[in-house]
Amino acid sequence: MPTAPALSILDRSRVRSGQEDADALLATVRRARRVEALGADGFWVAEHHAVPGVVGPAPTVLLAAVAAATTRVRVGTAGIMLPNHRPFVVAEQVAVLAALHPGRVEVGVGRSLGFTAPVRHALGALASADADERLAELLDWLHGRGPVTLRPRVTAPPVWLLATGEGLATAARLGLPVVVGGRLLREADPLRRYRSEHPGGRVSLLLDVVVARDEAAARRELLPQAVALARARSRGEFGPLPTPEDAAAAHLSARERADVERHLADAVAGTAQEVQTRLQELLDRTGADELLLAATPHEEEVEARNDTRLVELVRDLRTAG
Repeated sequence: MPTAPALSILDRSRVRSGQEDADALLATVRRARRVEALGADGFWVAEHHAVPGVVGPAPTVLLAAVAAATTRVRVGTAGIMLPNHRPFVVAEQVAVLAALHPGRVEVGVGRSLGFTAPVRHALGALASADADERLAELLDWLHGRGPVTLRPRVTAPPVWLLATGEGLATAARLGLPVVVGGRLLREADPLRRYRSEHPGGRVSLLLDVVVARDEAAARRELLPQAVALARARSRGEFGPLPTPEDAAAAHLSARERADVERHLADAVAGTAQEVQTRLQELLDRTGADELLLAATPHEEEVEARNDTRLVELVRDLRTAG
């Protein structure tokens, strides 16, 4: 029988223009409380290092604050980037969280390296090709298969892989659920192979979603993060989130404008009915059973309004069951 998809919100701890770094972290915790009160199933945080516009370098630490400020909502990481960490240390941190908040912790892991070469050096990051080995090691520690005993002893929490095409094959081999976004939302074959190799594997869709009075208003709220990402890719500058007005007036190269349009095209933006229809189409096409939705409007009040609308409209969506 068809069921409503699980809904989690991803918060990237973005710094808005005119905001201090600490304010962005406090805003993440406030958002977690709001999302829980709305009835969402999960709240996830991200990992970024030494980036002026994003202040989530320690997802397990931030997750501890989020879990302590809430009581019911599942809390997760999207994700812990394994090339940057020793698997045993990650396993210990996750075990502490799972012991303090039993049944609420989920671990999303990824393969991304630090943003720039100096950051990668500071982290002591390994090549992303080594991430599969670190993932297998992390799973061994969490399931009590390591050469020393992991403490505290806990039931291993769910581990999700933030997957590219290659990552899907790894997830299938290890029997892991996956979070997919970007081009994988447009391509059916990789997910079809994943499901054939891992029947019953859970799939969560990650995408930016904004609900507004019309598509133009929704795109306006998405524009600041689209501009910030485009600048980051071309200039190596990932500054605070600009206002919608500043984003619209930004001087961008042709390449940057193309990146902005690509980001806006990949997002889901429009009225509640338009967004609901688009999300249902994605669920039907991918067979996914969970949604991990993100977007960071410049104004926190707009973000809160968007979260409310998302929770309301997702209740009426259906998965294949």
